[in-house]
Amino acid sequence: MTVTDRDRKLLLVVDAPSLLHRSHHARAHTRITDRSGRPAWALEGMVRQILEVIDGFAPDAVVFGLDDRTSSLRRDLYPDYKAGRAEKHPELIDQIDRAGALLDALGMATITPPGLEADDVNASGAAWAGRHGWDCIIITSDRDAFAHISGHTKVLRVINGGISGSPLLNPQRLFAMYGVAADRYLEYAALRGDASDNLPGVNGIGEKTAAILLEHAGPMATVWADIEHNEGLAVVAALDSWAEETGARRVGATVVRRLAAPGARERYDFNVSMMAGREDLDLGLTPDVPGSPGLLPLDPERISKVVGFLNVEATTSLALRVLSADPGFVSSP
Repeated sequence: MTVTDRDRKLLLVVDAPSLLHRSHHARAHTRITDRSGRPAWALEGMVRQILEVIDGFAPDAVVFGLDDRTSSLRRDLYPDYKAGRAEKHPELIDQIDRAGALLDALGMATITPPGLEADDVNASGAAWAGRHGWDCIIITSDRDAFAHISGHTKVLRVINGGISGSPLLNPQRLFAMYGVAADRYLEYAALRGDASDNLPGVNGIGEKTAAILLEHAGPMATVWADIEHNEGLAVVAALDSWAEETGARRVGATVVRRLAAPGARERYDFNVSMMAGREDLDLGLTPDVPGSPGLLPLDPERISKVVGFLNVEATTSLALRVLSADPGFVSSP
């Protein structure tokens, strides 16, 4: 389907820290600096990637999510949240701290939710699209966003190879990859845990077991109710029936024993509370007000000035072509 055939508007939600991190590590060797001489390779790389996405998908609006770097509600609840991650390089921190001002100056919509993260903007963007009859594409390298995949929301997961080599995941492709329905991905993640966020999973329940459990005995509300009120007999029967049909080893009794172990339910519930993105953030989008932040196209003079400050002529030219209402605008040196 071409853009002109599309009967629903499209919102692009960008996990800016995710792209900045990847661009920093992939492009630090370039030592690109802006016109003031400050490091700009991560900023320029993020802008370049977003331009490629906008050029390919022609969204009607773009929202950038940023992390609140001054406070964290999740860390307040769990001081070891994301513990063990490598310290960010000072040159990356400098560019992260400048990203919001650059995007705001360009005319994009940026959101730094107090105490929260870009992940929460992803969740709220998907929810906003659903409420307003729009489609949504989330741009991120973070698997947490898979929980927001639906009939109207896809995730472009940025991996090595850049935008052109990144998979666009819908419910069907997500199931093909993980064996998990999109509306159960959060439950799957809570069972499995997330090492990158330093969140252990339920002891003894790995990715494969979690997927099998949810597919054949889920959702988890049903599983927990059966364990509490029926000693897990229905779960055991469902998993053993799957094993008999596939020739796999019977795991039903073992899975129920691990889920019934002390602390298992508490660990699962805690992971859900930490992993679930906030869906009620105000994105500040006003689609009925032309020229308001986040709506495309953008003013060519602003594009020329702001992107031009990154000091890469090819990126400025691409930005004028992709973002401008006047793609023939000639930027001043």
